[in-house]
Amino acid sequence: MKKTMALVAIGAASALALSACSSGNGGSSQGSAVSLDYWMWDDQQVPLYQACAAAFTEANPNITVKITQTGWSQYWQNLNTQITAGTAPDIFVNQISYFREFADNQQLLDISEQVNASDIDFSDYTEGLADRWTEGSARYGLPKDWDTVALLYNVAAAEDAGFTTKDMASLTWNPTDGGTFGEFVRATSIDSAGRNGLDPAFDSGDVVRYGYYPEWADGAIGQNGWGVFAHSNGFTFGDGKSAPDYAGQSLVETAVWLQQLINDGYAPHFDETSTLGTQAVMENENATSTIQGSWMASAYLGDSAPVDFAFAPVPQGPVGRFASTNGLADSIWAGTKHPDEAYQFVAYLASADCQDKVGEAGLIFPALKSGTQVALKAREKLGYDSTAFVSVAEAGETFLVPVIQRSAEVGTAVQDAMQAIAQGADPKATLAAAAATVKSLYS
Repeated sequence: MKKTMALVAIGAASALALSACSSGNGGSSQGSAVSLDYWMWDDQQVPLYQACAAAFTEANPNITVKITQTGWSQYWQNLNTQITAGTAPDIFVNQISYFREFADNQQLLDISEQVNASDIDFSDYTEGLADRWTEGSARYGLPKDWDTVALLYNVAAAEDAGFTTKDMASLTWNPTDGGTFGEFVRATSIDSAGRNGLDPAFDSGDVVRYGYYPEWADGAIGQNGWGVFAHSNGFTFGDGKSAPDYAGQSLVETAVWLQQLINDGYAPHFDETSTLGTQAVMENENATSTIQGSWMASAYLGDSAPVDFAFAPVPQGPVGRFASTNGLADSIWAGTKHPDEAYQFVAYLASADCQDKVGEAGLIFPALKSGTQVALKAREKLGYDSTAFVSVAEAGETFLVPVIQRSAEVGTAVQDAMQAIAQGADPKATLAAAAATVKSLYS
């Protein structure tokens, strides 16, 4: 398996500061007034990029940027609708799962010529990010940030069950008995009488706190849930050219184990998870642990969090530890009426001037190594422990969220299958049917 996205030693990044218009990184620009539309989905990051947009406009007075934010699901629905209608935003935050479909449909602007003529040095970015947004000689985006996932857990609940910080950092998992992670899940599942899942009298039908809270709306990737366990059991997405083997034994075993957690009362039934947000469930102490991304750290570790939470590396499975990792990019719609100005802003978003500024909030890890270092220092100052995220990246214990063909249709097929399994469907037969559907989409 290819292990990538190692967080190499943070070095000094290229300045990539605002300079002359011809450099593509911003600077004074002559001409009539231009207004650019920029779309994103993360509401917490909007103020950070508004600051970048303001700095960009200050250097380019004839170019203003309007930022529009909508939630994740609505974002992609709206974007596809607007692209079809020919009224898409000039620039938008792009996710790798959707990239190939946009590129194949010629809906993204190739910026390779401008990039090749610029002073952008991709060695200044976290390893593995830049090449993800290319097809052949064409480039369809510049790196924005990177992320990975870890096991979020309730510290008091873990300690009450006898699990120390050291124990949490070395949890193991297997699909047979769940390993030490399975023991943790059982020990921290509590029924209304106060009995935990290790007690033979534990009432699986009257649970007040579950040991683990699964993510079932996770598309074809399992980025925040099943994918982490399946990869540690030997599952991979393959070479990207042929359909992933969603019917393989490694994923079937993982699905069987997740389903058994529900049956045993250690994880909630699907109908209890479909309408509740993960953060609310964790803060209400209805669950002890779940898998969350580095981009959510401030929501759980901030002073306003009502519960003492911590992050641990995802459990190590039979073939190793594998946390999902991903990186976003800023892309330009092929139909923009302002390609030159749009590129100027995208290049500025990828510069140290913007990414270091974004890193100061500690919300995300910017793509530039300098921005990541700024973010880590900000988190340290805020008291946020990022060890669980950084350690897996440094060790190469990650798997890349893949580029998937016909991602929307593949995502629906696999997610429907996993949700059916969460509701009691036979894992082997259900995944075999999903795999056949996915294979037909690749042919």
